[in-house]
Amino acid sequence: MLKQPPSFEEYLPHLAYDSVIFGFNGSELKILVLEYHNTGLFALPGGFVKRYEDVDAAAKRGLWERTGLDNIFLEQFYTFGNFSRSRPDIMRTILEANGFEVPDDYWILDRFISIAYYALINYDEVMPKPDELSDNINWYPVDNLPKLMMDHQLIVEKALLILRENLDKKLVGMNLLPPKFTMQVLQKVYEAILGEKLRRTTFQRKMLTLDLLVRHEKLFSGGAHKAPYLYSFKHKMAVQTAEDAILSN
Repeated sequence: MLKQPPSFEEYLPHLAYDSVIFGFNGSELKILVLEYHNTGLFALPGGFVKRYEDVDAAAKRGLWERTGLDNIFLEQFYTFGNFSRSRPDIMRTILEANGFEVPDDYWILDRFISIAYYALINYDEVMPKPDELSDNINWYPVDNLPKLMMDHQLIVEKALLILRENLDKKLVGMNLLPPKFTMQVLQKVYEAILGEKLRRTTFQRKMLTLDLLVRHEKLFSGGAHKAPYLYSFKHKMAVQTAEDAILSN
């Protein structure tokens, strides 16, 4: 018996979201990509917005369903609405491959505008979960992605461009680094995202000039004269101090 796809009464027509979920484990930058069941189609995690749901809430819901994480940096970065996004053949293929009955005038076959989000997480801490339409969902190196359907490659490229342009400001809010970290670890994050090697002395000078960091005690793992200093982001310290004050009252 054919299944009934999501109803028009539950979701907003013509509006979707797609998420570029960057993963980093200390050395390599990857992106979370799913493969739709029995189609060979690869795509970014995305979905539709419910009629009584904020768009941001829909994107967070989709992220939680695929990663189990609900407290991470997630930000809108662009809206994709080219006419070429209208691909009823692709949507029909995905739905029918999953056993859904799809009428010719079905709302999901129409043109959709997608609000795009990006996130940056530690992929070693996540066990991705495929949704009901997918066979699997995996991490792929950012420079070795499978061929993505529709305009999803363009979405990835735009997200990476914006992440690189705003890295100094945005990295502070992302739940990627531990509360305290070494300058070397921070440099590895930058190198993975920028896709290039950086001079240690130049990088350290730049980061200290930006006035984003607080220096703490040294990380004693060997000889005292070689121990690196630990750092934290000033903004995160302020937020944590405020939260602690609220909890203590």
